[in-house]
Amino acid sequence: MAPNAHSDIETLIEMMARLPGLGPRSARRVVLHLIKKRAVLLLPLAQAMQRVAETARECSRCGNIGTTEICEICTDPERATGTICVVEDVADLWAIERGGAFLGRYHVLGGTLSALDAVGPDDLRIPDLARRVRDEGISEVILALNATVDGQTTAHYIADELADAGVALTSLAQGVPIGGELDYLDDGTISAALKARKGF
Repeated sequence: MAPNAHSDIETLIEMMARLPGLGPRSARRVVLHLIKKRAVLLLPLAQAMQRVAETARECSRCGNIGTTEICEICTDPERATGTICVVEDVADLWAIERGGAFLGRYHVLGGTLSALDAVGPDDLRIPDLARRVRDEGISEVILALNATVDGQTTAHYIADELADAGVALTSLAQGVPIGGELDYLDDGTISAALKARKGF
């Protein structure tokens, strides 16, 4: 029997359906699976979510999500390399961390400049970035922003803001991904790859 519209189960399904990547049907399957595995999945998940709800906070220095006022990346002395990687969102930070190739610190903007959405520099963490570059003796700022119009507009704005800061500004390489086949790539990606070509 399907749960009625006022049951706790239906409420849980409705809330799960609001998560990215889950629609009503997927949420129903997830909730059903959780209920069937309540001892090993549902109860530990509920407890973990409660703890995160109580302890998660934004790092006051870089904008990462953690459980302390200053996150572990910002307090790690080995990551005080003088390099800051600027990202739009915490999800981008986590993606770079998964690769394990970057050993500096981060700065999360919290979005991108957007005239359509009325998002200006003061709505993001751009003034904080300028202050960090000045106060922390930063030598390089890596602009790891998405290759969208808003992302590139934001990158150019930051470059202008830091023009007199005496800091090297770099950006991520763009173009053909490893394992990519030219026939499957969009025109913009191929164009970016041609412009960023290097010696072989």
